[in-house]
Amino acid sequence: MTTRSRAPASTFLLLLTGSLALAAPSAAQNATTLPSETPDSFRPVTGSFDYVRRQVMIPMRDGVKLHTVILVPKGAHGAPILLTRTPYSADELTTHAQSSHLGPILEGYDNATDVIVEGGYIRVVQDVRGKYGSEGDYVMNRPLHGPENPTAVDHSTDTWDTIDWLVKHTPESNGRVGILGISYDGFLPLMALVNPHPALKVAVPMNPMVDGWMGDDWFHNGAFRQQNMSYIYEQEATRSNEAKWWTSHFDDYDMFMQAGSAGELGRMRGLEQVGFWRKILAHPSYDAFWRNQAMDKILAGQPLKVPTMLVHSLWDAEDIYGAIAVYQALEPRDTANDMVFLVMGPWHHGGEIEDGSTLGALRFESNTSLYFQHRILRPFLDHYLKNDAPRSDVAPVSAFETGTNTWRRLDAWPAGCTAGCKVTPTPLHLLAGSRLGTTPPKRDDAPFDEYVSDPAKPVPFRARPIQPVGYDNGMTWPDWLADDQREASGRPDVLVFSSDVLTKPIKISGQPVANLVASTSGTDADWVVKVIDVYPDEVAAQKEMGGYQLMISADIFRGRYRESLETARPIAANQPLLYRFRLPTANHVFLPGHRIMVQVQSSWFPLYDRNPQTFVLSIFWAKPGDYRKAVQRIYHAPGHASFVELPLVTTP
Repeated sequence: MTTRSRAPASTFLLLLTGSLALAAPSAAQNATTLPSETPDSFRPVTGSFDYVRRQVMIPMRDGVKLHTVILVPKGAHGAPILLTRTPYSADELTTHAQSSHLGPILEGYDNATDVIVEGGYIRVVQDVRGKYGSEGDYVMNRPLHGPENPTAVDHSTDTWDTIDWLVKHTPESNGRVGILGISYDGFLPLMALVNPHPALKVAVPMNPMVDGWMGDDWFHNGAFRQQNMSYIYEQEATRSNEAKWWTSHFDDYDMFMQAGSAGELGRMRGLEQVGFWRKILAHPSYDAFWRNQAMDKILAGQPLKVPTMLVHSLWDAEDIYGAIAVYQALEPRDTANDMVFLVMGPWHHGGEIEDGSTLGALRFESNTSLYFQHRILRPFLDHYLKNDAPRSDVAPVSAFETGTNTWRRLDAWPAGCTAGCKVTPTPLHLLAGSRLGTTPPKRDDAPFDEYVSDPAKPVPFRARPIQPVGYDNGMTWPDWLADDQREASGRPDVLVFSSDVLTKPIKISGQPVANLVASTSGTDADWVVKVIDVYPDEVAAQKEMGGYQLMISADIFRGRYRESLETARPIAANQPLLYRFRLPTANHVFLPGHRIMVQVQSSWFPLYDRNPQTFVLSIFWAKPGDYRKAVQRIYHAPGHASFVELPLVTTP
């Protein structure tokens, strides 16, 4: 056998090292990429999920396709569809959690989750045209085809086309569709009522945007709601809301004061690039632009074809006008009392799908939102959308009575109760000596009270520091209408009129009406009137409610529109003039031991822009020199009586 001698180990190492050194450049030249570990197309394995998620692009009649999320319960057959159309991202509204169960992914805004899941509904959420995943152009509250929209498409036609596609392409459905939503998403079901699709069987507009000038998001009786500028900025600047409004002060009061006027702040932030802001600037009065879009006026001319439940929050800080206005427009034509329904609850904006047991410092002794969802909304939807549902026992009006914290079943609104009650407009007079009473003023009484309104020190609408508008991260904005008003009542530029301590309950149901006889030393003025329930000095069950001043109904009126809402005119200085305007609806009992209070002031800042108190063509562009102090007088004399007309419930 032949043997081969072995070289030393060091020799092999040298040879190996040299070989690698020679091979390295060649290998580097050949390896151009490192293979990706991410597949070209990933398909989630969702066989264990209790729902099927579909994302589709539904074509509209003009060729634009709208991004739509369809959530079908696993094994569904003959199920009805619940549709929401939204500018707030269909993906986000249907992915609140990463879960294999339908409930958690729907938990959150615009989803009455228990109703949807327990009811076995097919849930559909769609991006409106121009937002997020949908094609097309975005227009804020896109008007119906007509003077403000020359195109052939609007939210009515888009809803019709969407429903038509859904009933033809969702084999698990029974062909019946309901539409519901809150706020902007509540405005869209109202649009669906214009020439509705035959498969649309029920609509539930909750806290809907209805009239942006009279009393919803943009103005209240002509006073501009400037804290909503951030919403306009974020909603219109980009398709997916990437551009964010920013704060420059911890206290919004300081930010708006430093800017001077809303128009100037918008200019500083580049807001005039946004189309809707330019429309706001161009239409500060109640002209055809606003009237043509008011949904209560539009629907008053439409036939009643779809059963509709309007949901109203008694402390809605955003859209407190809309639901009641639409109800008042439609109910007189509902002769059989089976097409128009109204629900009023003790909620903030959208609170009907959140925890409804409290509102700020208020406690209601039950979860009022669950009552609404389980006892009212669910049977109402089931009745109209399911083939085998029992007959609905939902009353034409379901109204929560605050003060007594009781749900009332009523035949109509306002009614107060069903056993022979009636609502009687009753003047509650503002009297000398800061008194409030049912008897008119006397000749020997002081003829007026006065205060100095200083635009340099406007009355805050809530205790400072004032937060931006928001619902996340502990923001208390939604509850501000239920804030304690004691801080305002102690200011020298706020007049306070108070009743004696009540010895019996007083119930109001409906809209109080402010009747102010007032004068100003300026040539323009704002008037804020607040109806308040003053709690006893001490409340044993909840100490912090001792002396609490709870707003029951309050609003603002811009004086330049006293003669005409469409045409602003200067106010004749130092002349007593009547200002009459409606306050938001209430359904409240002032209990024995409480007092009724009315507060009057001339600013509500920074929620509303400051009135310079000198007449200018556009308050948006008021200059620093236009803002001047004014002496405001509220009269309480024979022939010049100021009062709040209360919708008093009386019994036989």
